[in-house]
Amino acid sequence: MGAADVVPGVSGGTIAFITGIYEELIHSIKSIDLEALKLFISGKWKQCWKHINGNFLISLFIGIFTAVVSLARLLEYLLEFHPVLVWSFFFGLILVSSYIVAKRIKTWNYGVLVMLVAGIGAAFYITSISPAQTSDAPWFVFLSGMLASCAMILPGISGSFILLLLGKYEFALNAVNEFDVISLILLALGAVTGLLTLSRILSWLFRKYHDLTVAVLAGFMLGSLNKIWPWKETLESIIIEGVEKPLIQKNVLPSLSQSSDMLLPAILMMLAGIGLILFFEFAFPSKESR
Repeated sequence: MGAADVVPGVSGGTIAFITGIYEELIHSIKSIDLEALKLFISGKWKQCWKHINGNFLISLFIGIFTAVVSLARLLEYLLEFHPVLVWSFFFGLILVSSYIVAKRIKTWNYGVLVMLVAGIGAAFYITSISPAQTSDAPWFVFLSGMLASCAMILPGISGSFILLLLGKYEFALNAVNEFDVISLILLALGAVTGLLTLSRILSWLFRKYHDLTVAVLAGFMLGSLNKIWPWKETLESIIIEGVEKPLIQKNVLPSLSQSSDMLLPAILMMLAGIGLILFFEFAFPSKESR
């Protein structure tokens, strides 16, 4: 999940859904509530830890933190020099994952189809928005962390892509790489606020409208493929810290792209992404897919 969240356009929530831990993740985050606070304050730490599913959460977030810190520079390099191969791998991964997620819908009807299409449309629209130039004020950094964390646990909508739209992706990467403590604290506080809020909403939706909720999330994943398509033409660029970065891009066919020589390697990377997910699905089936 941490590795996925570093890449703009790929959601850690997608990985959670693929591995079958998504609903447990949502319910565990939701359990961090007043009851947990009362247990902690009263010294009932063991009960508090059990209440919030602490073993699960600490293992997960240590893994995410480790991946973000260790892979930030590597993924910056790969996205800079081998973007077609990176995007191709995740395109294949998310394409087949959306099918696997959709299989978890128990009953198909018109309502489910409408929500699936709505999810596709919403994600397609979000991934078509041009990135903005925004303030570095503390309140906006906090808000960016909050919105990014909400997207982080929604399959198909990347937290790092939301940061990119808000003009805070480079800011966040620099904060990690330079260990800017103040900025990291602001982003983290915003992220915690967003996670606690959205987890309660999603928990209620899963409980009351399971199939409709899964349909929307599968739609998010399909719609996000618009962002992850490997071959793009840059229409407008921006200079960030002396380096030219694409600002507005459109999808093109490989034959019309300067990266057409990467077609075969890109197809192989797509197949690798598909194969990886199918391997995990059949070798280690999640509870939802059994």
